[in-house]
Amino acid sequence: MAGEMSRTERVTAALRGEPVDRVPVSAWWHEWDREWSATDLASATLESYGRYGWDYIKVNPRYTYYAEDWGTTYESFPDRAPIIRTRAVESAEDLARLRSVDGTASAFGEQLEALRLIGAELKGEAPFIQTVFTPLAVMTVMTGSPKFVRKLMQEHPAELQRVLGEIESTLIEYSKASLDCGASGIFLASVEWGSADNISWADYERFGQPYDLRILASVADAPFNVFHVCQNHNHLPNLLAYPIPAFHWDVHGEGNLSLGEALKQTDKAAMGGVRQRTMLSGETAALAAEAAEAVGQTGGTRFLLGPGCSIAPETPRANLQALAEAPR
Repeated sequence: MAGEMSRTERVTAALRGEPVDRVPVSAWWHEWDREWSATDLASATLESYGRYGWDYIKVNPRYTYYAEDWGTTYESFPDRAPIIRTRAVESAEDLARLRSVDGTASAFGEQLEALRLIGAELKGEAPFIQTVFTPLAVMTVMTGSPKFVRKLMQEHPAELQRVLGEIESTLIEYSKASLDCGASGIFLASVEWGSADNISWADYERFGQPYDLRILASVADAPFNVFHVCQNHNHLPNLLAYPIPAFHWDVHGEGNLSLGEALKQTDKAAMGGVRQRTMLSGETAALAAEAAEAVGQTGGTRFLLGPGCSIAPETPRANLQALAEAPR
């Protein structure tokens, strides 16, 4: 057993598969009314960190920012997710006008400022990573419709691929800038496109994987990049060769690999282990049991404890505290 570690040492060792004094732990959720300015987002993020003593921070900005600079607009609410007012892409004809945008300005620049504020406060005390949607997931945010994006794959594949390349260029610039602002990596999220329920592997190889890999290559030197493979029946078995330190997924999702199964197939680290449902409505004893099971499956090696996805904002503080204390 390693001696007492700092948060950064603990996370670094876990990612490398080295001994840790205890498993690192964190959780994240939306605070709908505090995500619309850099100052508020940074404050909300740091308050959570301070209250629960997380070992690592996955910054959880409003998901709309990925599409705002392309022209999708939203109506915000204090207690629930924003809704689309106007879409950047209403028809296939709209694709022709889409080009890359400045990944350091406007909505992207606001998120970078939040990272600067977080980094200035932490002063290296704990690593933090920025959430970035894959280009295919950004297309869903732009259009508000996975069904419409699937139609574009079938009927306008070449133009869709061109637009995905433009989005990729922006996200590469933005991801690099995130590191310059102090982030230890990016949390690249496939969202609905991580699931075989929404896209075949053949289509993902065409419309997802090439763009993912180029974004990851652009930040390959970052120590804490994570790929998030979302939803049930996910494509994780096909993605384990991605050049990335860690994968995050819902290990309890139907048809998904367990922690133990995944770690037998890769030398990368795993993140997750606890159900969002347990975080929201389970007893603290049940939550502790899930955490203990996850640690047991991994032997506490190459593992970072956390929820399988973003948790509900109304998750009880007692459960958050129980998660924070589980590895201790």
